[in-house]
This record gives sequence, C-alpha cells and structure tokens, in this order.
Amino acid sequence: MTASVSSGSNLADRLHQKLDKKLRGRHGIVIDGDKDEDDLDKLGKVGEDMAIPIVAIVFMSIFGAPVLIVAVILYFGFSRTRMQHRTIRMLAEKGQPIPSGLLATPAPAVRQRSDMRRGVVLTMVGIGLMVWLGAVNDWEGGAWSLGLIPFLIGAGYLIVWKLEGKKDISSPPPAP
Repeated sequence: MTASVSSGSNLADRLHQKLDKKLRGRHGIVIDGDKDEDDLDKLGKVGEDMAIPIVAIVFMSIFGAPVLIVAVILYFGFSRTRMQHRTIRMLAEKGQPIPSGLLATPAPAVRQRSDMRRGVVLTMVGIGLMVWLGAVNDWEGGAWSLGLIPFLIGAGYLIVWKLEGKKDISSPPPAP
C-alpha cells in the first residue's frame, strides 16, 4: 500500500511541476491546498482585471449595436448602387441600350398624411398623461392639466380629419 501512495504523490508532484513549467505561474489553480494571502490577492487581482473587459462589452453592446446596424444598412445600400453601376457599365461596353429604369432614381415613397392617426395617438397620449399625473398627485395641484396639451392637439387633428372628409380618395375604376 505504501508503494501506491508514494507513486501517487510522485505523480502529483510531476503533474504540478509540468503545470508550473507550462503556465509559468500565471494560473490561479492551487493544487496543494495551502491558501496564502498571496494566492487570495492573485485571485482578487484577476477579478479586478476582468472589470474592464466586462464594462467594455456592455458599452459596446449598448452603443456599438446601433452603429453596427447603421453600418450594415449603409453597406448594403452601397453594394446595391455599385452593382447597378456595374450593370450599366457592362451594357454600355457591349453597346446595348440602357433601360431608363436603371438610370432614373426611384421616387421616394410618399406617405399619405393621416390626421386621423395623429389625432388618435395624441388624444390617447393626452388621456394617459392626465390619468397618470392625476393618480400620482392624488388629483390635487392641477398637474394633470399638462395632459390637456396633447389631448387638445389630438382633438384638433381629429376635427381637421373630419372636416376634410374623403377628398383624397379616388373613385374606384369602372366595373368591366
């Protein structure tokens, strides 16, 4: 039994020597179980050293993600324009007619003005502000009246929408 114990401790010593040689004292692993204050200081320094990368990762994810999204959108817009220019150049080199659709810039999408949508949104925001400010202040002091501003603006948009009627809608095409 003593031979197996001595060979086991000999193996542990050899492993310990190989680890020290390989890692050159940069590891936080303690094999012998003796905890010195130096070892605890080393572990504390490792925790302090990790604070900077963690903060960097958090800030990059918060502020870097929007920048990355904008960069990707710009890259794909640029690559689309570059492909379009290559196509036009190849057509011109081969003497083919260039379609006017390739040369004309697309018209920007025009959204129809929706006074009803704006009116409903602002009216609901105003009602929400009135209820919230009234509930927070127990309906005293008149702070709830700040919600009247978006509420009345929204009501104005709804009145304009109702007065304009259905002028913008074109008549349906005749039935065949």
